[in-house]
Amino acid sequence: MSAHEPAGERTFEIVVITGLSGSGKTLAIRAFEDLGYFCVDNLPVALIPVFADLCSRRPDVSRTALVVDIREGTFLKEFPAMFDALRRGEGRRVRLIFFEADDDALIRRFSETRRPHPLAAGKPLEEGIRREREALQPLRERADLLVDSSRFNVHELRRYIQDHFAPRPGAQPMNISIVSFGYKHGLPQESDLMFDTRFLPNPFFVNGLRGKSGLDSEVRAYLEAIPEYLEFHRRIVDLMVFLIPQYLRERKSYLTVAVGCTGGRHRSVAMAEAISASLRAGGYAVKASHRDLEKE
Repeated sequence: MSAHEPAGERTFEIVVITGLSGSGKTLAIRAFEDLGYFCVDNLPVALIPVFADLCSRRPDVSRTALVVDIREGTFLKEFPAMFDALRRGEGRRVRLIFFEADDDALIRRFSETRRPHPLAAGKPLEEGIRREREALQPLRERADLLVDSSRFNVHELRRYIQDHFAPRPGAQPMNISIVSFGYKHGLPQESDLMFDTRFLPNPFFVNGLRGKSGLDSEVRAYLEAIPEYLEFHRRIVDLMVFLIPQYLRERKSYLTVAVGCTGGRHRSVAMAEAISASLRAGGYAVKASHRDLEKE
C-alpha cells in the first residue's frame, strides 16, 4: 500500500478547533496562521458550510483552520450534524481537534487573566468549568485529536502544533508523531499508543552517560548492545507497520505514539528516534519530538 496521496489530486483541508475555555484555542489558531492556514476565530456555526464552500473554490486557499466554541449560541445544538455533513463532502479533509486541560490548570489561567468563564454566570469558576466539560462531551467524542494542554506553557503548545500540523508535501494523509517522555513528569494525554522502556538498563547509572541523552551516539551504542532493546524496537516497528494501513483505512488523521522511560532523557529518546528512523525508511513521514529532554 502506498503511503502517499494520488499525484495531482487537490484535497482542501479544514481543521476545526474546539474545546474548553482557557485550554489554548486562541493560541492554537495563531499557530495555525503562522503555518500558512487561512484562519477564522469564532465563526457562527451556520456560516461554516458557506465558508468551506467559498474557500474550496479559491485556488490560493488549500488549508483553513477555524475556532468554534461555547461562545456561539447555537453551537451545541447545530454543530454536530453540521460537522458530520461537512466531513462527508468530497475533496475535503476535515479534522476536529479538541483542546482541554485539568481543572487546576484552567482555574490558574482564568485567575491570571481575570477573564470571566462563559458558563459561570455569577457562580464559582469550578461550576462553570464542570458545566462546560459536560456540555462539550459529545464533541470530545467526535474529535480526531485530543490535546491536553495542562502541562504546556505558551511556547510548548505552539511547538506542539507546529510539530503536528506543519504541511509536509507528499506525505501520507496521516500525521504520525513519536513522542518520548518521562513517567516522573506525567503521561502524555494525547497519545494513541504508549510503550514503556523502563525494563531496559538505564544509561543514567552508567559512568560517562548520565549527562548525555538518547540523541548521543554513546547512549545509542550502549542500548543497541542490549538484545532486548533491539527486539523491543523490532516488535514496535512491526506493530506500527501493521496498524498504520488499518488506521488510514478508517480515515484516522493523527497517530501519536508515546515512548516513556523514567526521566525522558535516555532510553525513551533513543527508542523514539529509532522507531522514527525505521518508519521513515519504510516510506512514512514521521515527526519525532522529546517532551522532557530538557527537564531536570
